[in-house]
Amino acid sequence: MTLQTRIQILGQLGKYLLEDGPIWKAFKERAYRENPWFIPEFIEIASRQIAEKFLQTELLEPWANQYATPDQPQRPHTIGLVMAGNIPLVGFHDLLCCFISGQKTIVKTSSKDDVLIKHLVTKLQEWAPETTHLISFAENLKGCDAYIATGSNNSSRYFEFYFGKYPHIIRKNRTSVAVLDGTESEATLNLLADDIQFYFGLGCRNITQIFVPKDYDFLPLLQALRKYEYFMDYHKYKHNFDYHLAILIMGNKYYMSNESLILTENIAAFSPVSQVHYAYYSDKEHLLNDLSNNTSIQCIVGHGQIAFGNAQQPGLKDYADGVDTMQFLSNL
Repeated sequence: MTLQTRIQILGQLGKYLLEDGPIWKAFKERAYRENPWFIPEFIEIASRQIAEKFLQTELLEPWANQYATPDQPQRPHTIGLVMAGNIPLVGFHDLLCCFISGQKTIVKTSSKDDVLIKHLVTKLQEWAPETTHLISFAENLKGCDAYIATGSNNSSRYFEFYFGKYPHIIRKNRTSVAVLDGTESEATLNLLADDIQFYFGLGCRNITQIFVPKDYDFLPLLQALRKYEYFMDYHKYKHNFDYHLAILIMGNKYYMSNESLILTENIAAFSPVSQVHYAYYSDKEHLLNDLSNNTSIQCIVGHGQIAFGNAQQPGLKDYADGVDTMQFLSNL
């Protein structure tokens, strides 16, 4: 397959997602049945973001050309790709990089996100049968030339053990934070609510901790977050809310709540589902410097940083953990 052919069928895949036909709808419903965290709203957000930000030929062409991507690599490599499953289609960008670069990819999907990614690959193979030689699925990734693996801090130790002697990208737990100064408008806080609550807060680009100045008024933020009160209709989310609220009450800890999300002071960047940590700052410049050097932070949202509401809208060049996947593949 030439590079242009690969770009064209990816553009076709983008149109397929945006058309939202009966077959795609059926697979989205099946994915929700198999994983209740993947509610239809979030599958739609993820697939639309991929279609609009990744799968447009006018975006793919300059992106691929930036790396002088050839029609065929001089010596194609086999890439073992271990995908995460915390949010819908979270591993798609890695697969896209491998496919565009012309490498052969063997994919191990997460059991939590097994339906959607396999269906999209099936569509590519239906439109271009030669894709079958470039993408396949397996439970055991043996004999690959390089590996890209995403998982938790715990699973990364296993990845290092098995894949460490090969060229690799191994990703661990990451999360995102927001820095507020108290001047945010109602519209801005509504966008921040999206950054916090999309995907129930399970993504590495979700805001799980906010930094605020002393005497910050939390009421407008709590009010903005009421737009996601309906999350309490989902038993998995409600179970998390009830559990963590009970822990705080029994521990006699101070907290604030709008009855669907909990705010509590905590220096930890990672917070559980249904809870957001906050911390106070006095020197914003010093804070931002510390955050940008923190390897656990994926995104910093705020004035002069990633715009409010844009945390969950990465583009082709927004590589996870700041590691350029295309450059990694080009250098093999």
